Amino acid sequence: MRLRTYTLHLPDGALRGDARAFDDAVLVPDGFSWPAFAFSVVWFLYHRLWLAALLVLTLLGGLILGGRLVGMSPIAATVITLLASLLIGLEASSLRRWTYARNGRPARDAVVAASSDEAEAKAITRWLDPSIAPRTTTVPTTGRRFDESVIGLFPFSEGHR
Repeated sequence: MRLRTYTLHLPDGALRGDARAFDDAVLVPDGFSWPAFAFSVVWFLYHRLWLAALLVLTLLGGLILGGRLVGMSPIAATVITLLASLLIGLEASSLRRWTYARNGRPARDAVVAASSDEAEAKAITRWLDPSIAPRTTTVPTTGRRFDESVIGLFPFSEGHR
């Protein structure tokens, strides 16, 4: 069974436990995206990622134009285009998460599941039940100061000796 991580994106003002806030929720799978690899710009347009689609279109157009200007062989141009598509497939979900965060839908939770349906069920359960909320860990702080004679921790700059 292959598990995947999904990030849950909700509007900025959404409060945990509010079922109506989940109506605008989006789950974004992490990892390589085969559709983004194969259909690049169309995939971004389908997901309404206009800026990312423009960026990818510019990148691919620049590669084609640059290849023609330097007289690149068709085999080399194909290899470079495949490598660019591979990069797009690898970064598509990150660009999608970035776009949602930029548009007021930051990642609010992450779930690990075998399918998108299971991820949605886990995300709904965690969102509606506050007792299952993800725990935030904090590092305890102490009021202890480092001894000035300690060697190896470099509490001060070299010129302070």
